[in-house]
Amino acid sequence: MSSVPHGPTPAPVAEPHAQEPGLDKRDGRLSVCTKVCYGIGGVPNQVASSASAFYLQLFLLDVAQIPAAQVSLALFGGKVSGAVADPVAGFFINKSRRMGSGRLMPCLRGLWYTSFYCLFQALATFFQVPYTALTMILTPSPRERDSATAYRMTMEMAGTLMGATVHGLIVSSAHGSQRCEDSVHPRSTAVSPDVAHLYCIAATVVALTYPVCGSLLCLGVKEQPDTSAPASGQGLSFFTGLAITFRHPSYLSLVVSFLFISAAVQVEQSYLVLFCTHASKLQDHVQNLVLTILVSAVLSTPLWEWFLQRFGKRSSAFGICVMVPFSILLAAVPSAPVAYVVAFVSGVSIAVSLLLPWSMLPDVVDDFQLKHRHGPGVETIFYSSYVFFTKLSGAVALGISTLSLGFAGYEAGACQQAEEVVVTLKVLIGAVPTCMILIGLCILLVGPTPKTPSQDTSSQLSLRRRTSYSLA
Repeated sequence: MSSVPHGPTPAPVAEPHAQEPGLDKRDGRLSVCTKVCYGIGGVPNQVASSASAFYLQLFLLDVAQIPAAQVSLALFGGKVSGAVADPVAGFFINKSRRMGSGRLMPCLRGLWYTSFYCLFQALATFFQVPYTALTMILTPSPRERDSATAYRMTMEMAGTLMGATVHGLIVSSAHGSQRCEDSVHPRSTAVSPDVAHLYCIAATVVALTYPVCGSLLCLGVKEQPDTSAPASGQGLSFFTGLAITFRHPSYLSLVVSFLFISAAVQVEQSYLVLFCTHASKLQDHVQNLVLTILVSAVLSTPLWEWFLQRFGKRSSAFGICVMVPFSILLAAVPSAPVAYVVAFVSGVSIAVSLLLPWSMLPDVVDDFQLKHRHGPGVETIFYSSYVFFTKLSGAVALGISTLSLGFAGYEAGACQQAEEVVVTLKVLIGAVPTCMILIGLCILLVGPTPKTPSQDTSSQLSLRRRTSYSLA
């Protein structure tokens, strides 16, 4: 049990949590500098995720020329390894104290890429979990947490834009229509060594964002324990806390709904480039379409933050379904003008689909702690388990969908695909995301709403997080 004082003894709450850089002593306000530095911390994962979301499948299928079944295994394995690493990261964070070419060559290549993709996903998780859980201990003010989340999502959208833009500009010459026009055999084309070199350069640029942005996060956002509070005591074990959190109705509703919504967004991102390349003859527009999606998402994120503050978070959820009719339209009428309209609207919907769960999750944590007052701060359990299940849903969705391309007869490296592959890509870009988004929204809107605590209650909960952060 936690050593949180009971009865009339919570007097330390009234004492100031001073000396924390960027934090206003009176109302928990965060400085713009702190919010910006906090937002920058989320850039590296988004740069890497954006590059892999739009271009990883294209690289594995058309550059590495790995069979679709093995690509499915690589994507599934990578996502699962990242998902499994989430609760592991949460466990270690909670255990720690708070501190200032033969026939075998295709199989071997598939194993090589699978292994390193799994390793990358697992290591990226150990950066992501403590970063996302940091939201809960930045400030006791729910409004300031929402503001910090908006800064974070805007910076992450900018990171997504940067990742897709830089990566796309570097490798775009490898996937233009000229590549197939120059090929003697339209069903298959050799891969130039220069193409692999371009992907190495792009990967290096992405990798450099981790130390740069991580340093800015550490310099601009400082954690300092509250010296006015008593020392922490014994808390819940990680797995006991995990079992309790999943019996909390509002958290269960949030997780299940965004299992479907996040999987839909991942499928939409992952198959856009393949759809444009093989199903709509829009390969020369791929880079511009990706940029349109991401610029639209970046610009609309502050607007969505204002909207959810003004009209409520559940009302904002309807913005996710705006992309549904346009995705179906793109599958039915794959022309350049329609594609750009769809890209813009999709960016608006993707922005709210990414902002909304991270804005609702702190409210769910506070609602849980209001109903379980004897428990310590369990925010890392909430955050790590949420990321675990969203990654797992993405792993299943991407694994099955890529496997369906193999069943449809996708030929790795081919300039012209069979009609069955074209139909499969249209289903993956239109019908599949539509169904998953509608299911997720129904669950979210029907589920219970977490109670938002008052400012005084939030201050008390914040104090308990600061004094009871270490779990047994």
